[in-house]
Amino acid sequence: MRIALTVLLALTVAFSSHSLPVKDNITHYKVSFENAVHHEAGISVTFPKIKSQILTVQMSRTSPGRYALHEFAKNVYNVSAVNSIGEPLAITRPNPYQWAIANHDGEVTVTYTLFGDRADGTYAQIDRTHAHLNIPATFMWALGHENRAIKVEFQPFSSTWNVATQLQKTQDKYTFTAPNLAYFMDSPIELSAHQVKSWTVRSRGKDYQINLAVHHKGIEEDLVEFARKAKAIVAEQVNVYGELPAFDYGEYTFIACYLPHVSRDGMEHRNSTILTNTQSLDEGNFSQISTLSHEFFHAWNVERIRPKALEPFDFSAANMTTNLWFAEGFTSYYDKLMIRRAQESTVDEYLKIITKTLNQVNQVPGRQFFTPEGASMLATFTDAGTSIDKTNFSNIFFSYYSYGSAMALALDLSIRQQFPGKSLDDFMRKMWTDFGKAEIPYTREDLRSTLGTLLNNDAFAKQFFEQYIYGQVKPDYASLLTHAGLKVISAHPGAAFLGQVKFKFSGEAAIIEKPIKIGSPLYQAGLERTDQIIKVGRRTIGSDSQWTSALEQFKPGESATIEYIQRGEKLSATITFVENPEVKVITLADEELSDSQKAFLLAWLGADKAEENTAKSK
Repeated sequence: MRIALTVLLALTVAFSSHSLPVKDNITHYKVSFENAVHHEAGISVTFPKIKSQILTVQMSRTSPGRYALHEFAKNVYNVSAVNSIGEPLAITRPNPYQWAIANHDGEVTVTYTLFGDRADGTYAQIDRTHAHLNIPATFMWALGHENRAIKVEFQPFSSTWNVATQLQKTQDKYTFTAPNLAYFMDSPIELSAHQVKSWTVRSRGKDYQINLAVHHKGIEEDLVEFARKAKAIVAEQVNVYGELPAFDYGEYTFIACYLPHVSRDGMEHRNSTILTNTQSLDEGNFSQISTLSHEFFHAWNVERIRPKALEPFDFSAANMTTNLWFAEGFTSYYDKLMIRRAQESTVDEYLKIITKTLNQVNQVPGRQFFTPEGASMLATFTDAGTSIDKTNFSNIFFSYYSYGSAMALALDLSIRQQFPGKSLDDFMRKMWTDFGKAEIPYTREDLRSTLGTLLNNDAFAKQFFEQYIYGQVKPDYASLLTHAGLKVISAHPGAAFLGQVKFKFSGEAAIIEKPIKIGSPLYQAGLERTDQIIKVGRRTIGSDSQWTSALEQFKPGESATIEYIQRGEKLSATITFVENPEVKVITLADEELSDSQKAFLLAWLGADKAEENTAKSK
């Protein structure tokens, strides 16, 4: 999933009690979809009481929750402007994403066409089935008008379309308001014939409504079951923090599109989230619940517990922080853990997640080049950033999602082992009470010092951060997992290995499709992406099965000749096999588990339903 961080401009109003200013100060948008079949929306925006001689309007270059540039202006055309009495105004374009309008009479209405055909957390998609709108990808805005209230009116393509959004409702079902540009930019909108399931969660003496708005082609029973799972996971996450955030307007909305023509993604927002997947609920066996869990955890960690480095969020430039290992990585650790604790997955299923984490730490070479903070700073290039030249990211980049999740696992297990009665949950809760609840942005140093205060042991916090966050030390997971009665073993003992490789077969040619990882025998032998492997030893390689058979002829430590073609030249090299480095995590047999290990595992992961039912029957 492309799951990412959202940090808003500082919000200085109490949304629930906000009253709009006088009408003349409101930025007013109107949106229609007459040409939806060709992915177009017609948009007009009126800016009244303009104080500057030249009105500068622009499209955003990036979006809350993203860090790279996306240049949304590329999908805007037919731009025109008129004054308060409808007279045409000249427009100049000082740069690719701005339009300048002079000689106005204090009011300007700009009209333009938007093309959108990608439904995810970043872009917009308009067609006969829906209008899926990320605000920065959709709406122009004016410099100097950022603090003005906003009103947006929709003329739907179909009368069956309803609206799912975190924007404030009005008496008209197609008209919504926002207190300022920051809130508006953070408020995605879905117009479609979606279905909604809602439930109430009580927190801090107040009832909050949680809405699950799903645009899909599944059956009612699928949605009911998915909503049940979502409700259980929401409850488990509330247990971590002790309370819900004070959602503006008293609601939180999951905006989900599960359709064949959307792109898989998830994007958090202040009081809502976008969830997209090509699989319908029945096809995916409810696997979409993982992204839902991830994005809802962001309602605390990122939306309110947010790094100071990203404030204010700059819509006109790339945004960089060192803290994505915490904002995204720790959230990635908790998304699957919440599913497990809600008993929507088994312990064995969760151990497969832990196994994947350990294999990433052991095999992703990017850990050699960057700390978790360094990986976070690469987001401006890797977070859906695009380029046409090839990169070496597969070797030098360890995703801050995975990297941070691995560090969260190590920290959680370390706290549970060394500080009985405490866990990573307590750290997240303290970050909430000290920073998130009052929306005080945290600094790099705040993370370390808060951990030290929580544990009353600054030395532990300092050592952990210096080794694993500011440094590149690999945690000793085998030792840490022992306390939970878990064991790390080789997944393929004695199996010969040359490196993770994916082939594209063309006739008898085995062409390497992806870059070879640094340190592997193939890398040491000089092979690279696009090379064609001809033989390993005496075995010709023309299929995956032939590659597997060739490896099976050797043992770790043995050598052979590998023949290959690199950029038209036939080459050969001596290559030495190693043991397959893949590991897996298993539980000790029940009779091998001590009482303390059982208690540790139970406190961390909870009981399986079968175990819980057995205990009740006794």
